[in-house]
Amino acid sequence: MSPARFAACALALPDAVAGEHQGHPDFRVAGRVFATLHPDGATAMVRVPPAVQRRLVGAPGVKPATGAWGRAGCTLLALAEVDEAFARMALLEAWQAAVAAARPGRKGPRGGSDRAAKRPRR
Repeated sequence: MSPARFAACALALPDAVAGEHQGHPDFRVAGRVFATLHPDGATAMVRVPPAVQRRLVGAPGVKPATGAWGRAGCTLLALAEVDEAFARMALLEAWQAAVAAARPGRKGPRGGSDRAAKRPRR
């Protein structure tokens, strides 16, 4: 898969827009980055929930990013090794996660609201 084709697949998702993040192209929905293309042109990243990442990793050319980014679900795709159907599926998962995260009152990773509850002080 070429970087241009990956970008076209990302931008085919509803309300997806192209931007730039740390000097390389990214793809956003509702202001949230769901995928990027690395400057090397050989690697893309999709940001999926960790449970989805565990399903994706193990396919040829797919691995978690290193460190905290990887633990948060950032998943690297070697574009020469993934086919378009797989990339589309990974992009859709990332897009859905970004849309869900942008909704007000969404549930955080522990099942509660991701906003701190404001309690009156006594």
